[in-house]
Amino acid sequence: QVQLVESGGGLVQPGGSLRLSCAASGSIFSINAMGWYRQTPGKQRELVAAITSGDTTNYADSVKGRFTISRDNAKNTVYLQMNSLKPEDTAVYYCNSNINTGKGIRYRNYWGQGTQVTVSS
Repeated sequence: QVQLVESGGGLVQPGGSLRLSCAASGSIFSINAMGWYRQTPGKQRELVAAITSGDTTNYADSVKGRFTISRDNAKNTVYLQMNSLKPEDTAVYYCNSNINTGKGIRYRNYWGQGTQVTVSS
């Protein structure tokens, strides 16, 4: 069993910053890609940022230059540093991770429970 737990969300004023963390635990053999998605009511989850095991990153156009994704493989953790936050960044942010739970077992995607980010004055 694998668990992903997000933390770091909250209320922040426009122009402010937050740092989200997602720690993976459980029956983990190895982790491939990790990423952050976000969702608002009535909309599908959208990719915000992703990072491969080789530290290659990609970002949604709306967050380029403002958000930075990183990972600490020793801690099985992925981070999202969010700067210059805008009201349109308000959403529930979800961690996603592609994880192999044992040698010879294929990778599967896992999701965290989500953390609320609200950007408002």
